[in-house]
Amino acid sequence: MAFRDLREFISFLESRGQLKRIKTEVDPILEVTEITDRISKQHGPALLFENPKGSNIPILMNAFGSYERMSWALDVNKLDEVPKRLAELLPDGEPDTFWQKISALFKLKNIADYKPKEVKIAPCQEVVLTDNFSLDDLPVLKCWPQDGGKFITLPLVITKDADSGRQNLGMYRMQVFDSKTTGMHWHAHHDGAHNYRKYQKKGEPIEVAVALGGDPATIYSATAPLPPNIEELFFAGLIRRQAVEVVKAKTVDLMVPANAEIILEGYVDPEETRWEGPFGDHTGYYSLADYYPVFHVNCITMREKPIYPATIVGKPPMEDCYMGKATERIFLPVLKAALPEIKDLNLPLEGVFHNCAIVSIKKSYPAHAYKVMSALWGLGQMMFTKMIIVVDEHVDVQNMSEVLWKVFNNVDPGRDIMVVKGPLDALDHSSNMAKFGSKMGIDATRKWPEEGHTREWPDDIEMDVDTKLLVDKKWKEYGLG
Repeated sequence: MAFRDLREFISFLESRGQLKRIKTEVDPILEVTEITDRISKQHGPALLFENPKGSNIPILMNAFGSYERMSWALDVNKLDEVPKRLAELLPDGEPDTFWQKISALFKLKNIADYKPKEVKIAPCQEVVLTDNFSLDDLPVLKCWPQDGGKFITLPLVITKDADSGRQNLGMYRMQVFDSKTTGMHWHAHHDGAHNYRKYQKKGEPIEVAVALGGDPATIYSATAPLPPNIEELFFAGLIRRQAVEVVKAKTVDLMVPANAEIILEGYVDPEETRWEGPFGDHTGYYSLADYYPVFHVNCITMREKPIYPATIVGKPPMEDCYMGKATERIFLPVLKAALPEIKDLNLPLEGVFHNCAIVSIKKSYPAHAYKVMSALWGLGQMMFTKMIIVVDEHVDVQNMSEVLWKVFNNVDPGRDIMVVKGPLDALDHSSNMAKFGSKMGIDATRKWPEEGHTREWPDDIEMDVDTKLLVDKKWKEYGLG
């Protein structure tokens, strides 16, 4: 089923025994984080804090914090089903070129059925506050001791391209500075920052709306690495096989998710910046403080009894890991369209999704692994990947023990490691310069004579089939259980 809103998802999780209501008063300052972090590390349920200190608005945490809940959020039983569902919508016939393959993923037979559907009356506008409101009324979290303040951590930030009028939906943390302003943590590479720079050149403020909550597929879509010409609300409609309902915001010329819990409306000035951070980030380290644009809130709309959705990030595993894994599985077919030799991909949790990628390939010629590395660094947000490990097609990239065995035994550092320079994620703290540094590719495939390995390459140790079958047949006789 496609969930209409966050409430339907909460009810569904509760019916499956995957949501715990906490009635004890809990402080959004650090205490919520410590509780949620412990539950995340235990692979525990979603949490609904019904009595947050200082607010009458409940806090939803860890809603997507397992493979199972992340799959349910996208209306499937397993994440691999999502790209299969999208493939069912493809036009008949096999595209001939790479760019056609990429474009075909979004050229759907019934495209109109999945475009956002405008409504006139929306739950997110049951209450409209243009004067007497304060961000302090929201149970915004201070997550970690060294954080620069309280941060809105699960916002759906909506902006519009000044030229095309196309809306973008992105997820960028927002530090609450005071009752009516926040930071806007736009990284230079993100579409929200791209839209902002266009208005900067004109010397004009950019209108912004921030949705808190909504249906789960829409929340996920704000994190998806989509091509610039594909709107996130449309992509959410594709995933849920039902158009996302939207409504015109009250004070800005933007369409917002009609079934969100809370909407913040306002603008970002083209010149104003403020010191933002530090922030305990998904890398497991504090991201450094810096100057970022300022969001001025002019209006808040909400449901009569809203729920405040939030997340925490830090040392994996945490909730964001499962959202990242959804991206890995959903966009694997896109990588395969560009590079058909790729068999599987693993973005390990410890690599925080932009620090390590492991790919298995069908190796067809000498130095094939280097071609794959170079191609991946040229594809969208894969450009941030600091380390790419390439293994042969029979290696299970989801089995880290098997992968590391191949790396530790198959690699000659002088021959099999390539170091290049290029863009890095803005949160990478290890490079000498922000957003720029070196990246490494490791070829852990079986080496060929044409690659300079003239010695005999040994086979993996495997038992013969007949002996395996014999032992299978006699297993109970051994009394080994």
